[in-house]
Order: sequence, then structure tokens, then C-alpha cells
Amino acid sequence: MDDIIYTPIGTVHSPFKDPEGTPIQPPGAEGVEGRVEVFPQYAEGLKDLEQFSHIILLYHFHLSKKSPLLVKPFMDDEHHGVFAMRGPGRPNSIGLSILRLVSIEENTLHIKDVDIVDGTPVLDIKPYVPEFDVRQVERIGWLEKNVHKVSNSKDDGRFKK
Repeated sequence: MDDIIYTPIGTVHSPFKDPEGTPIQPPGAEGVEGRVEVFPQYAEGLKDLEQFSHIILLYHFHLSKKSPLLVKPFMDDEHHGVFAMRGPGRPNSIGLSILRLVSIEENTLHIKDVDIVDGTPVLDIKPYVPEFDVRQVERIGWLEKNVHKVSNSKDDGRFKK
């Protein structure tokens, strides 16, 4: 299979200058404000996005190292398969956050609940639509006993380059 190469469409601006200490999920970053600067050549693609209250932001974990396939995640002391966790150390360092869209000014998205490091390259933006994106789930694996920790969990630097 050929390599897949993505070109960033923008950059995240946030108060977090280093992965260490950054919230690990948006619920742990409630109220944290930031911006997405969309590069001018992609600005036209923002038309009508202001009609949505939330967005799905896909981005590249540019400050994370590759991890082995068995990893000790932030909220557990046991090793799990990298595909059974949502941490930044992955074979393809792609991150996903659902963020509140506050407003759009020209090519700048003002966002809240930001759990992303400043300078992170943005790969794509999609509108969040509960009817498409929310599912009833029966189980959440090893996170069942740890999900309550998300509001207070911060990156401890274990995946940092």
C-alpha cells in the first residue's frame, strides 16, 4: 500500500505550550478557550459551519513519540493495546476532539473545552451532529472503572518526544 500523506489545513492555538499538564480529553478542559487558525486557502470551506454548536477536530499529535502496541494509558496502571485507548502515542498520531464552537471570524474558529497543545496541526474539521455521532453503548472496556478520572487527568509526559 502506498504511503498516505496529509497536509495540515490549519493550526490550534491554546494555552497549553507543552503536552505535559494538558487535559487528556475535552471534559477535563471544560471552559478552556482556544482558536483554530484555518489557512487562508481553506477558509471558504468554513461556510455554514457557524450554524453548528460543536465541531469534531482531527489533528496530528506532532509532539508525541510512537509507542509500542501495548501501552500503559493515563488513567490506568495496566498495559492495554494502543487501539483500546485514546492516548497520543499511536502508529498514526491522529487525535480527535469534540469541541464547542463559539464563533467564527474570517478564518479563525473560537473554540472551548480545548484539550490540545498550542501549535498542533489541524487535519480536518467536521460538524458534530448528535444524530450521527451519539450511540448507545453497552460497554466501555477497561475505562468502565476509570472514566470518572477524566476531569482531573492531565498528560504526564509519557508519550512526549
